[in-house]
Amino acid sequence: MAPGPVDAPVKSWADDGEDEAITLPEIQTTVGPDGVTTVVEYKINEDGKKVKVTRRIKRTLVKTQVNHAVAERKAWPKFGKEKGAKPGPHAATTTITEAIRIKLQPGGLKPPVDDEEERIAAQKAQLAQKRITCRLCQGEHFTSRCPYKDTLGGLPGVGGDGEDDTGVADEGPGSTSKDGKYIPPSMRAGAANRVGESMNGPRNRDDMPTLRVTNLSEDATEDDLWELFGSAVRGIGKIHRIYVGMDQETGLCKGFAFVSFEERSTAEKAMAKINGLPYAHLILSCAFSVPRENRDTERR
Repeated sequence: MAPGPVDAPVKSWADDGEDEAITLPEIQTTVGPDGVTTVVEYKINEDGKKVKVTRRIKRTLVKTQVNHAVAERKAWPKFGKEKGAKPGPHAATTTITEAIRIKLQPGGLKPPVDDEEERIAAQKAQLAQKRITCRLCQGEHFTSRCPYKDTLGGLPGVGGDGEDDTGVADEGPGSTSKDGKYIPPSMRAGAANRVGESMNGPRNRDDMPTLRVTNLSEDATEDDLWELFGSAVRGIGKIHRIYVGMDQETGLCKGFAFVSFEERSTAEKAMAKINGLPYAHLILSCAFSVPRENRDTERR
């Protein structure tokens, strides 16, 4: 009796995967008559399929000045698998990608916003978070508009760590007249030597030595100038007031400010330190402010 047919052995699925191993062709590099280099290579994508990738590279000669030491390193002989190869990258060992340009900008500056409404809304939200604090009474108003400026302005230690209540008039007897009208602290009994000076008095801004600072950045604030000029005149003199020109719509600095000092010698020393000083990627310009009367005379 003839023997029956022999069944073929059953193969494992793992063996099938080994038999069907994909072999990739070598990288092909050709240079066309127009000087464009074409690089053809085959890869396996995420789905396990073989794909063909074609890259066309056009080389343009650009002459640049480089450091002498860098040029010498480029001429060094190659080693390893690149031994004996000509200078420059090789497609078999070097991956050539698109050049990425890095745009550097000064620190602390926000990227420009294309939409004008979004930019204004962002500036309003930033200004809403800022809190105005008086340096004299710590109230929520400007120091120049403090109702207690005449009383607290000359007291040592006010707004600092020390506490000194000497000379502060209370709301007790003497705060009102016989007919019931309110009497300000500077005009009460015992406060004859503490009469405050008005802005239009003999000691206004034009009479005080005032410096005009220009070329300020848009992000400059009054606190920044207090810190800048405070460090410049520390141990020399005192600053009377600082005014920064602000745009009412955007809340940004207009690029100028006025700094008033108690003594002219202090202003001269501050001007010598601040004028020409690099600040926020700009060069500050500092000079004495010309009074309004003199400016009108010069124009005539």
